[in-house]
Amino acid sequence: MTSIQTDSFAEQLDATAREVAALLESLLSPVPLAGEIARPDQLISAMRHGVLNGGKRLRPFLVIESAKLLGVPHQAAARVAAALECIHCYSLIHDDLPAMDDDDLRRGQPTVHIAFDEATAILAGDALLTLAFDILSAPETQLPAEVKLTLINQLARAAGVGGMVGGQTLDLHAEQTRPDEAGILRLQAMKTGALLRYACAAGAIAAGADSETLARMTRFGEVVGLAFQIADDLLDVTSDAATMGKATGKDAGRGKGTLVSLHGNDAVRSRLDCLVEEAASLLDPFGARAAALKQAAKFIASRDR
Repeated sequence: MTSIQTDSFAEQLDATAREVAALLESLLSPVPLAGEIARPDQLISAMRHGVLNGGKRLRPFLVIESAKLLGVPHQAAARVAAALECIHCYSLIHDDLPAMDDDDLRRGQPTVHIAFDEATAILAGDALLTLAFDILSAPETQLPAEVKLTLINQLARAAGVGGMVGGQTLDLHAEQTRPDEAGILRLQAMKTGALLRYACAAGAIAAGADSETLARMTRFGEVVGLAFQIADDLLDVTSDAATMGKATGKDAGRGKGTLVSLHGNDAVRSRLDCLVEEAASLLDPFGARAAALKQAAKFIASRDR
C-alpha cells in the first residue's frame, strides 16, 4: 500500500499537533492550580518529558476534526483532545516500563523511566491519568455539565478495565497463550481501539448528536482503531528502530499473536484497504466536510512510523 498523505493533510495534521502541544505545555506548567499545594519539579519534568516529545497527535486530531464536523466550539474540542492525549501519554509511559514492554526509546528519545527512574515514571503516568479528568471537568472546558459528565464517563470506560488497561492485560497474557483471531481482535479493540473509538465519538458526544450520528462516529472510530493496530503490527515486522523511534520486531520475539502472524503481510494489507473503504463510506453522509477525517483514515493505514 503506497502512502496517500497529501501536503495539505500533512500540514493540517502538523498544525493540530503544534496547537495541542502548546495547550499541553500550558497545562503542564510548574505553577500550581487553584486547590493544589505545589507541583514538584521532578514530577512535572517527567510528565513533560513523556508528553512534549513530539508525536503525530492522531487522537487529538480525530477529536478536533470530529467535533468540527458536528459544530462543537473549537476551544472546548481542543481541551477534550488534550485530556485524551494525557491518557494516551500516560499509557505509553507505563507501557515502556520494565515490567511491561521494557522499552528504552519512545519517539527516538529515552523513555521516562530511563530519563528519570521507574518510580518517577509510574507517578508521572498516574498524574497524567488524573490530569485528564481535571481538564474535562474544569470550568475552562466550556460545555454543558451533562455533556462533560458523559465525556468523563466514556473516557473512564475507554481507558479502564473494559478498555485500554484491560486490553494491555490481555496483551501481556497473549505472550504465554497465543490467542485465536477473535481473541486478537478483542485484545486490539481494547488496548488500541478503545481510545481511538473515543476520539471519534467524543465530537458527537460534545455536540449532543442524535443516536444515529453517535453510532456512526463510534463505528468510524472502531474501524480506524483496527486499521491503526494492523498498520502498527505490519511496521513491527517491516520497519526498523531508526524509522520508528522505538524498538521493532518485539511481537515476534515474544511470540505475541497478531493478525500479521496469523495471516501474513499481504492478507492484512488487503484488509487495511477494506477498512479504509468502510471508514470513508461511514462518513459519506457528511459530504465534503468529512474530507479531513477520510484522509486521516488513509494516513493511519499507510503511515510509515
